[in-house]
Amino acid sequence: MCELYVRADPIFYESRTRSLRIHGVVTTIRLENMFWDVLTEIAAADGMTVNQLITKLSDEILELRGELPNMASFLRVSCLRYLDRERQIQSVPGSVAVQPVPLQRVG
Repeated sequence: MCELYVRADPIFYESRTRSLRIHGVVTTIRLENMFWDVLTEIAAADGMTVNQLITKLSDEILELRGELPNMASFLRVSCLRYLDRERQIQSVPGSVAVQPVPLQRVG
């Protein structure tokens, strides 16, 4: 079983830092490449760029919670929740490939 994990291409878990602007403020986020790939997939499904997606997520979590102490962790969890939802959709008997559902505004 561990072979599945240990044979992963190291490029997947190599970290990459990206700078982006959220409402004019330059922010840097460091994530593993695989998470950047998932964010790209989510953004594309919603017709956005990754920067637009991150800004939208940031706005909505701040509106809901009032703070966001760790953006990178929040984005990782968001990616995992997206992948979990996709897995659940695919596990429904008789289901066919389903396009991801666009993000809905919270609140």
